[in-house]
Parts: sequence; C-alpha cells; structure tokens
Amino acid sequence: MHVLFNVKKVCVIYSFSSIFLSGRRKAQFKSAWRNAPLYADWRKEEFEAVNLTLDAASAHPALRLSEKGRQVAWQERPQDLPSSTQRFDSLPCVLGQLNITSGRCYWEVEVGDTCSWDLGICRDNITRKGVVTMSPQNGFWAIRLYEGEYWALTSPETLLILREIPLSVGIFLDYEAGDVSFYNMTDGSHIFTFPQNTFYGILRPLFRLWSSDSGLLTIVKVEEN
Repeated sequence: MHVLFNVKKVCVIYSFSSIFLSGRRKAQFKSAWRNAPLYADWRKEEFEAVNLTLDAASAHPALRLSEKGRQVAWQERPQDLPSSTQRFDSLPCVLGQLNITSGRCYWEVEVGDTCSWDLGICRDNITRKGVVTMSPQNGFWAIRLYEGEYWALTSPETLLILREIPLSVGIFLDYEAGDVSFYNMTDGSHIFTFPQNTFYGILRPLFRLWSSDSGLLTIVKVEEN
C-alpha cells in the first residue's frame, strides 16, 4: 500500500509539474513574441482583428473607392473634388476609417496581382500636401512593392527578400509596444518588423497605388461570430 501510494504521489507530482512547465513555457513564449518573427497564425491569437473601411475624405482624386469602402483602384480621370486639409493631393494615398490610440490590432489586405502598392500605418497628422517622403521620421511605417521588388520604407529603404509572393498582407500593430509588423498571409510568414517606436497620438491604416496599371487593393472583411 505504501509503494502504491508513493507511485500515485509521483504521478500527481509529475502531472502537476508537466502542467506548470507547459504553462510556464507558454508564458515565456508569449512574452518573447515580439523578439521572434512568429507565424501570422500565432500573432492572431494576441491581436484583435478589426473591420475597417476606407476614408473617402482622405482619398487622392486619382483613386476610386468601392461603394462599400473596402476596395481602392486607380481611375484614368481624376475626380473634381473640393479641396480639403484631409485629402492627399500629391501622394496617391487613402487612409482607413480607424483611429488607433491603444491596444493590439491587425487587418488584412488582398493585393493579388497588383503590381505596385504601399501598405502600412501613419500618424493622423502627417503632411498630405506637396512632396512628402514616406519614412518613420515623417510618421509613416509602410512596406512597398514597386517594379517587382519589395521594400520597407525605413530611412534609407530596406530591400526585402520574400520566399513567396504574397496575395494578401497582414498588418499587425501593438501601440503600447511601439511595434508594427507585416506578414505574408498566403504562407503565414514574417515579412518585416520596424525597429521599436514610441507611438503617440492617432495612427491610421495607410493604402497607396502608384499608377493606372497598379491594380487594386481590397480590405479583407472580418466575419463576425
């Protein structure tokens, strides 16, 4: 009976230790998630998927938005739109209708075979008139596809080597940690993470097309439970 009791005791201790170590490893893994280029599916567990639409008031006149505000394309004839401090007039950009001031969130954008685009985030108070250089120093954190090459818009720009062409790109933002990361949602792989920043004020999703043959960008709708 004594031996049996000891065996049971050892089993209970072993089981408890396994659970403790499993929980501890999971906690350690989660605490180190920023320091490792994890797969997109892991990041999704830590971030809130957000539904967003495009802000027509910010759209450059050469950009055409879909009726539901989830798709942007280039149009041959720029629209005759009233001048506004909110509207881009040199960079063919449009912002998302989402003001981010805290938390962790992410969204996905279908790029398909679109041949030139910029995707990322920017401060709400960035310059929207005249010549603007897109860089973190000017309030932009974005990646770019142009002439078949992928770039991170650091200063200077960083050439990116992707193992697979993305058909969809995920943008993951952790406001408090100062972290913005990009993922290839086609294979779940990490594309790029900007060096840690200190965010302040409102951040907005950013979309850009380069020319009439760019193609179009589509925001992936989050299905509600």
